[in-house]
Amino acid sequence: MASPCHLVGDIGGTNARFAIVDGSDSQFSSQKSLRCADFETATLAMKAYLESVGIERVTAICLAVAGPVGIDGVRVTNNTWRVDIAKLREVFNTEAIRLLNDFEAIAYAIPLLGASDFFAIGSPHRIDLDRPEFTVAVVGPGTGFGAAGLCKRNHSLFPIVGEQGHVGFAPETEAQFQIYSELVEQFGRVSTERLLSGPGVKNIYRVLSTACGNDKSELSTSEIFSSAAEQSDPSAVDTVNIFFEVLGQVAGDLALALGAAEGIYIAGGIVPRYAEMLAASNFRRGFENKGRQRALMEKIPVQLVIHPQPGLLGASYCAGELT
Repeated sequence: MASPCHLVGDIGGTNARFAIVDGSDSQFSSQKSLRCADFETATLAMKAYLESVGIERVTAICLAVAGPVGIDGVRVTNNTWRVDIAKLREVFNTEAIRLLNDFEAIAYAIPLLGASDFFAIGSPHRIDLDRPEFTVAVVGPGTGFGAAGLCKRNHSLFPIVGEQGHVGFAPETEAQFQIYSELVEQFGRVSTERLLSGPGVKNIYRVLSTACGNDKSELSTSEIFSSAAEQSDPSAVDTVNIFFEVLGQVAGDLALALGAAEGIYIAGGIVPRYAEMLAASNFRRGFENKGRQRALMEKIPVQLVIHPQPGLLGASYCAGELT
């Protein structure tokens, strides 16, 4: 009998990453990244990937998708794709299919990662998750903003999945109130994702640069971070400082809401590129500034996930449970 061949994927608003898992472990291979804009549908991207690695038949499919997962499928929040379970079964001739929220998959990956896969943001250091019970949470800005929790009870893992990026943003400083007011004028309602995402970085920069008469308000996210690192643009410096401080505030709120005492983990497409800037920022101040709960927040470790593909790792783990 041929060994199981699982197709796993991590589909975001901009890129779709695919890999193959042979057997029941969580190790994946033949990983490739495709641009979503190059394919009309998710199934076309999956077929192109399988053709590129020379695989004609898969026994199971597990996809992490950036969007709320329903009974029948999921529509990707930040592009035009819809991933439909019935369509996947028809096209790939397998009943073994599981769809995950993208941050649900990252949450599943956290206990599988080693010490070298993390970068500590302040102290204390990471708590060992090889224990019968824990509660942690993962947050991360990318094309959008994602978050999920993971509980372990009686040696079993239980994800907590929602749409944290669409929760309302609560400004805490004068500068944040200024940004909030401008974004209300533009969007009507200001969600977390309006600040904590690639487009969110540009939103912050546009408000700040316009206020001071800067004519470079159309910089890309990477250009804003580069300018901040070089200290060549005061608006970029302020943008990155506010971005990290708000990330701390939102991560702290989630830690309180879920009781994630064993740790908050930061992932996504943006922050892992800027580990040193994050560590030197006001992130931890925003995270711990919770009034009467400050003492509790000071004890919660925060780790930046620097593993290159935690979403694929989590999807691989879940794929192993399908067959």
